[in-house]
This record gives sequence, C-alpha cells and structure tokens, in this order.
Amino acid sequence: MNGDIVEVPFNGSMMIAQRFDDGEIYAALKPICENIGIAYNGQWERLKRTPWATVRIIRTVGADGKQRDMVAISRKTLTMWLATIDTNRLSDEQARHNVTVYQKEAAEALDKYFNEGGAIRVSDADSDEDIMARAVLVAQKTIKQKNQQIAEQQTRIVELEPKARFADAVAASDGTCLVGELAKMLRQNGMDIGQNRLFRLLQADGYLGKSGSNRNVPTQRAMDLGLFRIKETTVTHADGHTTVSRTPKVTGKGQRYFIDRYWGRAQPSLEAGA
Repeated sequence: MNGDIVEVPFNGSMMIAQRFDDGEIYAALKPICENIGIAYNGQWERLKRTPWATVRIIRTVGADGKQRDMVAISRKTLTMWLATIDTNRLSDEQARHNVTVYQKEAAEALDKYFNEGGAIRVSDADSDEDIMARAVLVAQKTIKQKNQQIAEQQTRIVELEPKARFADAVAASDGTCLVGELAKMLRQNGMDIGQNRLFRLLQADGYLGKSGSNRNVPTQRAMDLGLFRIKETTVTHADGHTTVSRTPKVTGKGQRYFIDRYWGRAQPSLEAGA
C-alpha cells in the first residue's frame, strides 16, 4: 500500500519521494537525473538490467494538478546507483563534483566494511562522543542481527536432528527394506503410521497399485524414480501349479524420498496426491 509523498534533500534541491507502509522511502528517478544532468532513459534502462536495483511506481501530483506515475528507486538502490555512475556523463559541474566526492567516500566505506568489519560515517563537526555513540548503535544492531541468525540456525538444527538420525539409520541399512519396516522406522521417529496405513498412503499417492494383480505392486512411475525393487518368489501349490509372488521392497533412495515426503505428518492424508 502506498504511503505519503515526502520531499528529501538532494544536491541542493528537494526531490520527490514516497514513504511506504514498511518504512522504506523511494525517490523518483527522473527528477534526480535531471538534477545532476544525466539522461533519464539510459539510466532507467540500465537499472532494469541490474539485479541489485529495487524499483517501484509512485503516484505524484504535478504543478498542473494532474496525477502522474513515476519510476522510483529505493534508498539502497540510490546509494549503489550513485556509486556506479560515470561522472563524465554528468553535465552539471557541481553535481559532477558532488558525485565524485560521494563515490570516493563510498569506495572507502566499502573497503572498510569488507576488510575491517565495518564503516562509520564521520564529519569534522562530529565530537568523539558522537562518533562513539554512533558506533555503539551500529554494534548493537549488528549483535541483534547476529543473535537472531544464531537463534534461527539453532532452531533449524533442532528441527532437522531427528530427521538426520533417521537418515543415518537408513544409510547404515543394507539398502532395501519392506514397507512394514519403513512404517516401523517412521513410527519410531514420531510419525503416527503403521504398515497397513502406509500401504494405503502409497496407493493413494500413486506409488503402489490399488487393485487386482497389481495391488501393492510398485507403479511404473515409482519404478522409474528408483523408489522400489520387486522381489519375486515362486510358490508351488499342493496341486502342483506355481504362482509368482511379488513383494515390493523400498530402496535406499526410496526410503530417503518417502522420509522427505511424509516426515512430520502426524496424521497423513490418504487422499490421492496428498
């Protein structure tokens, strides 16, 4: 949702900008280009090809009272864009000087950020106390961000630990297992499922046949994925005729596949494609 139109100082003038609900300010690109004396169309085309550029459309009201949509760039994009402009293209002499000074300062800040761990902007008017206070604020923000990253990583590790133990158990197995054995492993690791329910789930999801001679036989799709092997056993009956019994065995790849697919389902759905 759009916010209020605001004016921000730039190169001795006031530029049109808009503050959005997320707090981000986007500055209209065309007035900035006109202010520093560089062709707008060329810069707009360049930004459209640039992966780090964030662009929005803002609606402004001109001096004639008519509403106009304008291309606007985020503060981060403005900061990077100014640092990459070819100053030889700037027709305004004062703007060329200001952007050159800015680019030198930006290069120094980037060098300190990447090689010394951070950069703090200071001026001759800043006292030691001002600089120290600014440094403390930057440090506090950095520590907060790092602590949040660590907490998110620890949460992720806790979530993945049971699955990792399960994957290790699969890797240590002899390769294939029966569907009932896979159901037992899933149940031991917190999934509410037994052999019959797992058979029905695999049928519903199209991995095993549902009826007739193909009941519980791996489908062509499952075989193409390498999820099963079929163990065939010849059975000789009392009257002398023989039949072939086909038993599906889940491959190591299949075990990992179904762990990824069904892990965390307390009550797995038996609807097709679930």
